[in-house]
Amino acid sequence: MSFVAVKGGYKRYKMGETVIVASDGIDFEINKGEFAVIVGPSGAGKSTVLNILGGMDSADEGQVMVDGTDIAKYSAKELTGYRRMDVGFVFQFYNLVPNLTTLENVELASQISPRALDARKVLEDVGLGERLDNFPAQLSGGEQQRVAIARALAKQPKLLLCDEPTGALDYNTGKQVLKLLQDTCRNTGTTVIVITHNLAITPIADRVIEINNAKVRKMVTNPSPVSVDDIEW
Repeated sequence: MSFVAVKGGYKRYKMGETVIVASDGIDFEINKGEFAVIVGPSGAGKSTVLNILGGMDSADEGQVMVDGTDIAKYSAKELTGYRRMDVGFVFQFYNLVPNLTTLENVELASQISPRALDARKVLEDVGLGERLDNFPAQLSGGEQQRVAIARALAKQPKLLLCDEPTGALDYNTGKQVLKLLQDTCRNTGTTVIVITHNLAITPIADRVIEINNAKVRKMVTNPSPVSVDDIEW
């Protein structure tokens, strides 16, 4: 049974007299523990899909099944609980609290989720055990992104959603972050979804979903994903 299944997902936005269709009958599924990549050009509808999966927006029509529950039917209060408990987010620009240390940023997870992991241990796992007392401004871009990933993982989310997680990073640092995400998926069984415009990333995925003009154009499974070390862009 699929862990994530979107069926007939439709989302429209109105800007003045103009109606913009951001998701036009989207259909795809992702199994539990998969590393999935949703790829497409800017404006294709990728971020709309991520927002709907993450409970930050709701589909106008269709089903959005996550772990057997249709979150498209959730109330605003239920979506808040879903975001807090079940989903971890990693964005392009880190979103760290500047006046909190690395450790304090990750400890925020314990204020949200009662099942939060020990922040020190999670930071050690992502290679930042020596940077606990540093503030975001004292960290490199790659280190800041690892803090953001640690904060997301500390919640023990069912679903880890990553929106262009390497977009603000240089090539080598971007690969380090992708390797961390891939290793997290493999070692913990967390379902990871990466949104990207970069086709070069797709060989590392268990499943690739191509979106363009608000529709799924192709969905393929990859029986032999490669290591992040083996891709270039």
